[in-house]
Amino acid sequence: MKKFLYWLVAIVITLVLSVYQRMTGPTNPKRVTIELNGESYRMKLPRSGVQQDEVVVLKGLPREAEAQLHYRRYPTPDDYTTVDFAWDEDAWKAALPVQPIGGKLQYYITVGGKDYPADEPLLIRFRNDVPASILIPHILFMFGAMLFAVYTFLLVVTRKEYAKWLKITVATLLVGGFVFGPLVQHVAFGPWWTGFPVDTDLTDNKTLLSFLLFLVALATLRWKYNRWMVAIAVLFMVVAFSIPHSSYGSEYDYENQQLSTQK
Repeated sequence: MKKFLYWLVAIVITLVLSVYQRMTGPTNPKRVTIELNGESYRMKLPRSGVQQDEVVVLKGLPREAEAQLHYRRYPTPDDYTTVDFAWDEDAWKAALPVQPIGGKLQYYITVGGKDYPADEPLLIRFRNDVPASILIPHILFMFGAMLFAVYTFLLVVTRKEYAKWLKITVATLLVGGFVFGPLVQHVAFGPWWTGFPVDTDLTDNKTLLSFLLFLVALATLRWKYNRWMVAIAVLFMVVAFSIPHSSYGSEYDYENQQLSTQK
C-alpha cells in the first residue's frame, strides 16, 4: 500500500511539473482574449514554427472584423511589415514568412484598432520538424527520469531502500538527456550539443548539472550521508526542470548570418 502511495505522489508531482514547464515555456502558444463589439474571443498565437510559413489563424472572429498582422526579424532594427488577414475557410488567416533555422520573428496583431498582445509583441522561433520517433522517446525518458527521481526522494525521506531506483534514475536520465536529447537538438537546429563547454544553452546545461549531481550521488552510495546527496540531486533536478524548456536556446544571428546561442 505504501508503495502505491509513493508512486501516486511521484506521478502527481511529475505531472504538475511537466504541465507547469509546458505552460510557461517560450514555445507554447500564447493565449490572448480579443475584445470586439462587446464580445470576447479566445485565440492561440503560435510561438514555434517549422520550415514553412507559419499561418496565424483567428478562428471564431466574425467575417466583418478587420485584422492586421505586424512582424519583423528579431533581434534587428527592421521596421514592422504589415499584412492584412484574409478570410479563408471560415477563419481569418495571415502568414508569418519562414525564417532560417533558429530565426525569430517579433510580431503582434491588430483587431478592431486594438493591438494584441497588449503588453509586448510575441517571439516565434523557426526550426526543423522533429519526427515523433525521436521526440516521443526523448519526452518519455525525461518524464521517466523525473518520475523515478521523485520516487527515489520519497524513499530517501522515509528511510527506505533506494539504491535500485537511484540507478534507474541515472540510466533513464542518461538515455533521455544525452542520447535522445542531442538527437532532438541536432534535427531541430543542427548542433548536437550547445551546453558547457561548447556554449551556454540553458536546457543542455541544466540537464548536464543534474546528471553530474546524480553521478556523485551514485558514486557515494556507500557513504553514510549519501541520503543527503541524493536529496540534493533530486531537489536540484526539480528546480532545474521547472525552468521553462528552450529558454536561452539556439538563435539565428541575422547580422552574421549564423546560428548562435542566446546570451
